[in-house]
Amino acid sequence: PRQPAKTLWYDRPRYVYLEFCVEDSRDVKVVIEEQRLVFSCKNADGVEFYNEIDLYARVNSKDSREKRSDRSITCFMRKWKEKVAWPHITKENIKPAWLSMDFDNWRDWEGDEEVERAMMEEYAEV
Repeated sequence: PRQPAKTLWYDRPRYVYLEFCVEDSRDVKVVIEEQRLVFSCKNADGVEFYNEIDLYARVNSKDSREKRSDRSITCFMRKWKEKVAWPHITKENIKPAWLSMDFDNWRDWEGDEEVERAMMEEYAEV
């Protein structure tokens, strides 16, 4: 049986970030489409995780990436319309139990573009 991974998200002027919290992930598959994201993987115990999200707005799938670490898989998706805030990540205004806002990374945008550019460069090096 598969289950959804605990997922955190936050919004930035040019990107939307999703972090799937799965430790020791393997067989990671991330499909980023213009209006949808599909994530799946297994953990060390063989538990299968699967999340499918119809996105609030369009993203540029060609300029979107994911990065795997020991503790999670982070996806950063380039917004089609930059500098437009996303009030929620899902197309429907619903909040699944497995989805939460990442308040540690959430902040007001003013002067944030330099921080965002530095984060993207850091991810690109991985």
